[in-house]
Amino acid sequence: MAPLQVEVYNPNGKYRVISTKPMPGTRWINLLIEQDCRLEICTQKKTILSVEDIISLIGDKCDGVIGQLTEDWGETLFSALSRAGGKAFSNMAVGYNNVDVNAANKYGVAVGNTPGVLTETTAELAASLSLAAARRIVEADEFMRAGLYDGWLPHLFVGNLLKGQTVGVIGAGRIGSAYARMMVEGFKMNLIYYDLYQSTRLEKFVTGMYQDLLVKSFPNFNQILIYYKIAAYGQFLKANGEQPVTWKRASSMDEVLREADVISLHPVLDKTTYHLVNKERLAMMKKEAILVNCSRGPVVDEVALVEHLKANPMFRVGLDVFEDEPYMKPGLGEMKNAIVVPHIASASKWTREGMATLAALNVLGKIKGYPVWADPNNVEPFLNESSRPPAASPSIVNSKALGLPVSKL
Repeated sequence: MAPLQVEVYNPNGKYRVISTKPMPGTRWINLLIEQDCRLEICTQKKTILSVEDIISLIGDKCDGVIGQLTEDWGETLFSALSRAGGKAFSNMAVGYNNVDVNAANKYGVAVGNTPGVLTETTAELAASLSLAAARRIVEADEFMRAGLYDGWLPHLFVGNLLKGQTVGVIGAGRIGSAYARMMVEGFKMNLIYYDLYQSTRLEKFVTGMYQDLLVKSFPNFNQILIYYKIAAYGQFLKANGEQPVTWKRASSMDEVLREADVISLHPVLDKTTYHLVNKERLAMMKKEAILVNCSRGPVVDEVALVEHLKANPMFRVGLDVFEDEPYMKPGLGEMKNAIVVPHIASASKWTREGMATLAALNVLGKIKGYPVWADPNNVEPFLNESSRPPAASPSIVNSKALGLPVSKL
């Protein structure tokens, strides 16, 4: 096999670090070479590297690898990395379904990921897909580009109004809650959510949002607000032509599917959430509902979804992830009522550069013997370019299994 193309930085560096792909920004590169790392970035024109490709990159001596979620990091790769003296691997992703953590533990390799930097960016894409599906923007764009528009018509691409409708969120963690806030505050949608745990912060946001509105609009209301409850806000808003939003924590996921007009999926992927949305649950949803998935592809039974889209032309879906990524199930790409984008939820410049920085610092931290950062969701200290990052690995998912120390910073 011919050697893969690589770009080398700081060739005389003490520690050899491999990045299986070029990553956005330059800060991550500088942070590594400033700490005496020889950095080799694979520039081979190949979207997904094979296990054999990565083994060839690791070679006989490698201290750490920065990889991608498209790569199969299991027994074979962790064994090769361990033989080369490597003790650190980091995904440039918050998810690590592509990683066999038990195999990493077996060979004493720390596994890093990049949480805390994707929340708003991912929620924004979910909101974008919701709006694009509701107003049929992609269909209309294709129609216009095809030269088919010859004048205004009353029924041309009529979609759904979001204001006053109900948004459903399944999985009200950081991303799900951020999405809910955007839809409630941006479009005055009512909220129904399902999560195993009560999202008190989200509930307080929805009920307290109009309190903030009143204070900003009428500063003298401060004392009055002490005595007024949500009902009073509702009366005030009604008097001013505004319909107050409502929220409800559902007792089951099925309740969300039945009641919501727009549903966004934000669960983790495990055995209990595989094909969470299947044929039976699709049938529960409203005929003109919108389903959005920016979480994990296998959460949705894609074959059942294609059949549902065919049978219900006013049902619409926005997908950023797919069951057999990078492939779509047959028929999905031909559906006019489906918006499909290539896993770009985290693809804002700030987020992707931040992910690269965090992944590099995960590997660097383990190489240098730094402790693990206590709160992996509090990553601002690592992203502040005006100061040096803390001497810690931002997020190591198997730190407890490996007995790694926790930073006291």
